Amino acid sequence: MQTVVIPLVPRLPELLGSTPANTAWAITATLLAAAVATPTVGRLGDMYGKRRMLLASLALMVAGSVLGALSTSLAPLVAARVLQGLAAGVIPLGISIMRDELPVERLGSATALMSASLGVGGALGLPAATLLAESADWHVLFWVAAGLGAAAAALVARLVPESPVRSGGRFDLVGAVGLSTVLVCLLLAVSKGTEWGWTSGLTIGLVAAVLVLLPAWGRWELRTREPLVDLRTTARRPVALTNLASAVFGFSMFAMSLVMPQLLQLPAGTGHGLGQPMVVVGLVLAPSGLVMMAMAPVSARITRTSGPRTTLVAGTLVVAAGYGLNLVLMSQIWQLVLVSVVIGAGIGLAYGAMPALIMSAVPVSETAAANSLNTLMRSIGTSVSSAVAGVVLSQLTVPFGPAPVPSLTGFRVVIAVGAGAALAAAAVAALIPAGDQSTADGAIAAAGSRTHP
Repeated sequence: MQTVVIPLVPRLPELLGSTPANTAWAITATLLAAAVATPTVGRLGDMYGKRRMLLASLALMVAGSVLGALSTSLAPLVAARVLQGLAAGVIPLGISIMRDELPVERLGSATALMSASLGVGGALGLPAATLLAESADWHVLFWVAAGLGAAAAALVARLVPESPVRSGGRFDLVGAVGLSTVLVCLLLAVSKGTEWGWTSGLTIGLVAAVLVLLPAWGRWELRTREPLVDLRTTARRPVALTNLASAVFGFSMFAMSLVMPQLLQLPAGTGHGLGQPMVVVGLVLAPSGLVMMAMAPVSARITRTSGPRTTLVAGTLVVAAGYGLNLVLMSQIWQLVLVSVVIGAGIGLAYGAMPALIMSAVPVSETAAANSLNTLMRSIGTSVSSAVAGVVLSQLTVPFGPAPVPSLTGFRVVIAVGAGAALAAAAVAALIPAGDQSTADGAIAAAGSRTHP
């Protein structure tokens, strides 16, 4: 859902009769909707049933895809992208259902694969979407997404049991509205700051709103009996450090997503571009998705033998090594394929470890909410990284034709920042208490004795 419109971005102004600034909302709307939905849907899943919320999320995705397939102007397309973004909670919900239902011996590899699919979908979705966009009417992209969503919903309805683990209680509407407002203000400022100006009144106003509303929301959550986010649990050292590592790691990941496509697509006349079409970009990034999937069982195996903290540290170090390679290997297509594969391997390792760290430190009744918050932290890190990389590449340019293009130095600075962020994530992960390195298996086994007598 995140990558399905990327091949269309350059053509959207012409297709929809609008401006590039306005059509950019087709990307931004999904980001904002996902940020709002992820923690809310996670909490609702813990309270009223994870399978129920999983089906509701998939229904929203199908509805958004159908609306997008029928769109001929900007407003309905943005509305469609909002609906698609509201389905972003499916990954943490799926991981939480696994915790409740799977045997202990299968849990590690299953959750590692489910978590890695966050990266797999993007890496494989881009080339698939590009091929469809180049060979068929652009509406076909949304019809295919609707069909996939409907198939997923049918399989969930047929094969996935409803978890008996529910917290019940009353939904924290004030907390949900407060957190959603904070996230929208933060992500709008981050994603639109370059376009609006970082010192513009609108950007500064949004940042000020975050600084005022976030502490107020925190006080409410601490005082209410049934909060949307249990800040006392979130503040526990293992959970807090895992979420911090996830945010920093999310920051590091976006360098690959931003640098490689631009390097591949810039004209060869720039001296550092490779002049390739979008379809080649997708094919270069696709192997990283396959590697992420292949690394899921490896991640689970390392977690079983050495603990998820070790797996997370190893994954972040592999990503840093991939960026180190990218600093010197960026002049040939095969070099970028190699780099993307190495980075994909690190992402697969790290993504597989994060759910195990979270689940080993939170009560079983808060699994979905805690996993959703962890997913949200990765997304926030990626969004901030996008803004930082955009500023760097807009400042370090070389003249070419009617407009300047990012320079080789600019790309190397972004890559170096990505490597540094990956190393910082490794340092944070290393601080997670050794006593909490055990996999979630012990917690799951204990929960299983309660939920499966």
